[in-house]
Amino acid sequence: MRIGISQSDSCSCCRRLPSLVPTSDYGLSSTRRRSKIEKSMETDRSSKQAEKENGKAAAERVLARTVPEGSIDGFDSLHRLLEASLEPEILQEVSRILLGLNCGKPLERILLPEVAGSLSTKYDFDLQAFCFRADEESLRQPRVVRVGLIQNSIALPTTTPINEQKKAIMHKVKSMIDAAGASGVNIICLQEAWMMPFAFCTREKRWCEFSEPIDGECTQFLQDLARKYSMVIVNPILERDVKHGEVLWNTAVIIGNNGNIIGIHRKNHIPRVGDFNESTYYMEGNTGHPVFETCYGKIAVNICYGRHHPLNWLAFGLNGAEIVFNPSATVGELSEPMWPIEARNAAIANSYFVGSINRVGTEAFPNPFTSGDGKPQHSDFGHFYGSSYFSSPDASCTPSLSRYRDGLLVSDMDLNLCRQLKDKWGFRMTARYELYADLLSRYLKPDFIPQMLYVIFHASSVIPFASSRASLLHYRINFAF
Repeated sequence: MRIGISQSDSCSCCRRLPSLVPTSDYGLSSTRRRSKIEKSMETDRSSKQAEKENGKAAAERVLARTVPEGSIDGFDSLHRLLEASLEPEILQEVSRILLGLNCGKPLERILLPEVAGSLSTKYDFDLQAFCFRADEESLRQPRVVRVGLIQNSIALPTTTPINEQKKAIMHKVKSMIDAAGASGVNIICLQEAWMMPFAFCTREKRWCEFSEPIDGECTQFLQDLARKYSMVIVNPILERDVKHGEVLWNTAVIIGNNGNIIGIHRKNHIPRVGDFNESTYYMEGNTGHPVFETCYGKIAVNICYGRHHPLNWLAFGLNGAEIVFNPSATVGELSEPMWPIEARNAAIANSYFVGSINRVGTEAFPNPFTSGDGKPQHSDFGHFYGSSYFSSPDASCTPSLSRYRDGLLVSDMDLNLCRQLKDKWGFRMTARYELYADLLSRYLKPDFIPQMLYVIFHASSVIPFASSRASLLHYRINFAF
């Protein structure tokens, strides 16, 4: 069966069309890599010259102009820094350790149409593309689907009228969806609450005006693009439930490739940590763990904070998901050490692909706020570090998108890999779900008693040490239940 695109144009090891060009500057040529290093050295020389002539303050001004906020010393990501700094053979070994191997080989980059690269240059967004392969099978044809992730910053200051902010974000996102459409992407997912600043940190209710019904303005905007490109679009919004008292939900609307609304999923777990004051606006969702069977594959959506809950990931897998998206909004100080781990672990444990999306940039709000955590009042949440990436059930993953720029990440994935990894590791067969079902059933009852063993020690005798300089107590162990 042919899904989305043929195997012949799915990855770089296969036939390449003449109109295709490399994506972004991942996989820099040696010339371009030297150019980046030379630019970095030039910045360093300028900084040192400024310090010599005008003192430390002048040097800091030079660095401030040349190193974007959120970058790693001017580089988009850790992998880009390593790529520019290491020799190819060393980079290959480091990449093996950090990114894993797909079917025993390094993850392959794929080529996208020139129009996608032109849009990336014109609108200044990071563009990368990769290919997850599966082993060839005797009875099943490859099930290759092309999937995309979009990360974006807000487009206007938060003091701008709400309708203008929305329209500006939609305009920004459209260029990336157009690039995805031109690249033959079958399924694409946007970040959490993509159509607004992540204003829930403020606890101010005026931001509720960004909310809209399931079939509201942003959904209609994306429905047109879904029809245009025959693309399934995951649309995470702040939902106003007009049928149930106009309460708010954090919701993902699944738009089919014909522009139809397939269904919705509402965020299962709501954070109560730091500036994540989301429970001021909405509470935990009521849609369970739905899996949506699209014409390209079975997909699910684990919204943001749900990635910290292993049972949440498990439930989507038990319901048959082949790709799970994790649209998020999270900042560096709080969660970045966990970001490259949790989704990748979920892909391994549940034998499906995961697409992790995080917004980018720092969003400042008019009124300072606090969150009862002892920190002084502040006007921004912190830096949203982007770094969107894909994970595979075989433990391989893509390099991440930029930490500070908008971006589109594209990946071909052969969904046959999901079953192949289930057969290889046997996690479902060895899971012993009955053990945990019993424990959870008892845990939920008010009279739950933990299964804990108490050890009681009795000193029964003193044995002289051979040297007579110490003594050793002999213990008899009693088990109390």
